[in-house]
Amino acid sequence: MNIVKTIADLRAAVARARGEGKRIGFVPTMGNLHAGHIALVKKAGQRANFVVASIFVNPLQFGPNEDLDSYPRTLAADQDKLFEAGCHLLFAPSVEEMYPYGQARQTIVRVPGVSEGLCGGSRPGHFDGVSTVVSKLFNMVLPDLAVFGQKDFQQLAVIRTMVRDLNMPVQIISEPIVRAEDGLALSSRNGYLTAQERATAPALYRTLVQLKDALRGGRRDYATVAAEGLEQLRAAGLRPDYLDIRNAVDLQPVSAASSELVILAAAFLGKTRLIDNLLVDIRTSA
Repeated sequence: MNIVKTIADLRAAVARARGEGKRIGFVPTMGNLHAGHIALVKKAGQRANFVVASIFVNPLQFGPNEDLDSYPRTLAADQDKLFEAGCHLLFAPSVEEMYPYGQARQTIVRVPGVSEGLCGGSRPGHFDGVSTVVSKLFNMVLPDLAVFGQKDFQQLAVIRTMVRDLNMPVQIISEPIVRAEDGLALSSRNGYLTAQERATAPALYRTLVQLKDALRGGRRDYATVAAEGLEQLRAAGLRPDYLDIRNAVDLQPVSAASSELVILAAAFLGKTRLIDNLLVDIRTSA
């Protein structure tokens, strides 16, 4: 696996691979990799024969009171995991390389509608930072395809919308959530949890499963179902940020015509903010 830190070296390496007729797959990350990230890399390897990953803790998507400074940075361990997963090229730029003219003067890519509410409501400007850095990375790598996890469901929707609206020639592929044995969605921020908090954390997933079962059982009073879910989270010791049921296709509020739904939730446990979601197709019994 080759490791580059400049855009010029990245572009040169990708150009060589493309000149050899290789299909380019891309996985952007912020590092501190876990099994969920590795699943994305392996999926890219199944769909392309030259896999590029990036590790960049993007300051543009962190709010003023968020964990930018403390976000775990484990580059050496990440390199080993990427190599074992079959990654061919790692791009690990500095902030100065990504934002040479400063963040305050950086052109911002904003995706209206789908970026609003949910995590976008709780973290103002977050998705502007995500869409901006991803658009920059797409322009640097020029991948044929890029793989993103479904755990960050709203982020996935934002990126798909951005690619569609800006006519970006990249195929967006999603990978299902990778979970621990007790159901907790894997996340780089799970390392913030104390042992007691880690034991409590799966209550978020269990609550979503109960709501999914209720919807599959015929409940259509969506607001009431969501409110019940919020109470379950509080009873379990979590501090809910939001819990909502949306149309899975476009994240719009559900209607009588909706059939493909997604239950989305975020909750605090100690200083850790957990997010999770479950897809629900109310047309089938599976």
